[in-house]
Amino acid sequence: MNIILLGPPGAGKGTQARRLVDERGFVQLSTGDMLRAARKSGTEMGLIVADVMDRGELVTDEIVIGLIREQLDLKPDVPGFIFDGFPRTLAQADALEDLLNGMGRPLGAVIEMRVDDDALVARVTGRFTCASCGAVYHDTNHPTEQEGVCDECGGTEFTRREDDTEEALRRRLMEYYKKTSPLIGYYYAKGMLSTVDGLAEITAVARAIADLVGDASSDRSAARAL
Repeated sequence: MNIILLGPPGAGKGTQARRLVDERGFVQLSTGDMLRAARKSGTEMGLIVADVMDRGELVTDEIVIGLIREQLDLKPDVPGFIFDGFPRTLAQADALEDLLNGMGRPLGAVIEMRVDDDALVARVTGRFTCASCGAVYHDTNHPTEQEGVCDECGGTEFTRREDDTEEALRRRLMEYYKKTSPLIGYYYAKGMLSTVDGLAEITAVARAIADLVGDASSDRSAARAL
């Protein structure tokens, strides 16, 4: 069961991916993490990645597809993979589909975590984190019980991400929509796109995704039985 999670910055893709990893044993494949691990691995593919990165060049789609193939070969028995940060273009979507179909492990679901931009901006710009223990709070939705004191560890220093300003987030949203709109149309046309409310409560989003993953698995099992 291989899935793609789509959604703008702050929609909660990372949170939902971690739940699938922890609760279902999925493996999350992040392009950035794969490249960093490959560079240190000393494998043939790792040497290619290191050479490209050392020359300051962009890693090609072929290299990323090769890394994905390597991960699928290394973990043949996991329940499924979550693709994070890939594909980003239609060419990458075609290449990923060809790879997965060729390995007999086709894509099961593409889940878009849809959000209202204004509500997302309010949610993200209100976040702050305890500098001591990393507990996350929000100005209005989840403030500390005692102002200025962390509920978890009693710390009194808090931080906010530099890019969690309204201006920076709206720039990131615009970039996301420009790049992702073609992918949404691509997977919709293939009948693979499902949508959940990314701004719903975390457990509600998790249930919606679990239902979609379960439905996709059932559809594939029925197809094999035929």
